[in-house]
Amino acid sequence: MKFIVRLHAEITIKSKSVRQRHLKVLTGNIRTLLKPLHDSMRVRNHWDRIEVHHDDLPELTALTIRHLGQIPGIAYFEQVVEHPLTDFETLLEWILPLQTDRLQNKSFAVRVKRKGKHEFSSMDMAIYLGGGIRARVPGTHVQLKNPQEEIVIHVIEQQVSLVQQRFAGLGGFPLPTQETVVSLMSGGFDSAVASFQMIRRGARTHFCFFNLGADAHEAAVREISYFLWEKYSKTHAVKFVAVDFSEVVERILEAGDQGSLGVLLKRAMMRASGLVAERLNAQAIVTGEAVGQVSSQTLSNLKLIDQATDTLILRPLIVQDKQTIVDCAREIGVETLSAAVPEYCGVISKQPSVKVKPEVIAASEQAVLPDSLIQAVVAQCRVIDIRDAHATKNPAIGPKVLDANDEVPVDAIIIDIRRDEEQEEAPLDVPGHKVLHIPFFRLASKQDMLDKSKSYLLYCEQGVMSRLQAIHLQEQGFSQVAVYEK
Repeated sequence: MKFIVRLHAEITIKSKSVRQRHLKVLTGNIRTLLKPLHDSMRVRNHWDRIEVHHDDLPELTALTIRHLGQIPGIAYFEQVVEHPLTDFETLLEWILPLQTDRLQNKSFAVRVKRKGKHEFSSMDMAIYLGGGIRARVPGTHVQLKNPQEEIVIHVIEQQVSLVQQRFAGLGGFPLPTQETVVSLMSGGFDSAVASFQMIRRGARTHFCFFNLGADAHEAAVREISYFLWEKYSKTHAVKFVAVDFSEVVERILEAGDQGSLGVLLKRAMMRASGLVAERLNAQAIVTGEAVGQVSSQTLSNLKLIDQATDTLILRPLIVQDKQTIVDCAREIGVETLSAAVPEYCGVISKQPSVKVKPEVIAASEQAVLPDSLIQAVVAQCRVIDIRDAHATKNPAIGPKVLDANDEVPVDAIIIDIRRDEEQEEAPLDVPGHKVLHIPFFRLASKQDMLDKSKSYLLYCEQGVMSRLQAIHLQEQGFSQVAVYEK
């Protein structure tokens, strides 16, 4: 099996030395993710493409497609079959059995792309093959503009590759061709999408969470951060930083002006984030803020927030509306996870100001938020390798995780929290155990029907949603709750 990987367009227009660097880094990232999958995996670097070869095994092909679709820097990649360059008639006989079924009674066009010296032109080959297909496949006709089907052929020196399927890539730049950043994570749509955008842009992205007083919130944010890293930036380890901000919140509530509470909290976070960024050798802070979304995100208040630190603050979503952000969250796989994050706001202002006065902020900060306090909470922060932030990797974090190889309690009830369509497509069967089908979005309303004295194991496809829901049940008094993984 062979795949041809194409670089993101912005990489191809860079200078020769920069392009070579991006190509080398991208090749290394692909090799890091794919080589462990199978001994037959081969990744080769060419100036205009990267070629991936492996044994023709369906499961391996599916894994390769999934990984390539999640690596920043790839514009698109094509699954191809190969044939030595011979005469046109031999190539036609090779192509026909591979393409006849999908071409019958449709318009089509043959696109030939060549590299190397040949005695024929790309048009010569396209005309011959197109004519032969039209004559031998019932109901077909050539249509060069907007055809129903395209036959794409790459001729590279003496090798012909027929494209079976093209897959979209993430685009962007390879990790870590840009400098390091720290992304402030709340677990909501905005912070998750902002983090993804920076990862896609090639920046090594650490995650920083400010705990305002809810441990369940931190556990949920940790799982979402792990999900983003594992899916989109697994080639490079990063940190998850948890900063206990409960004392900061208490002081703001005691002495802060009602209209400025939100801005005061954001400024405190930026001051602390600047110290975290310095500690991790990061060049910028990333937030999910968008103009006008809440009172603290007016231009006047954002300017005031920026003045709290000398560290560069990046806002990838600054002009995005909420629905666009939610749509992106859905595309990258975090919509349902972020929607399930337990809400916790340590600072709620009854009369937030859209234009906080600098002198009010200055007076409040001098009185209740001295630099020594911010430095102290950052000094006591917990820095976790993201590879250890997942409950499966670190049993001390979150609910217990059991898999098919573990001894499942005899009386345990399995709760499949996947959506109805996911349950129907791949039903969960655990011999000897009762399986309840309760989608995660109905679990809160159905929990009164569950006996708190019994043992429950929650199951979902990726294992993240089941952890979030297990944490929620534990908070509601279910002491015997764990996560089940197949």
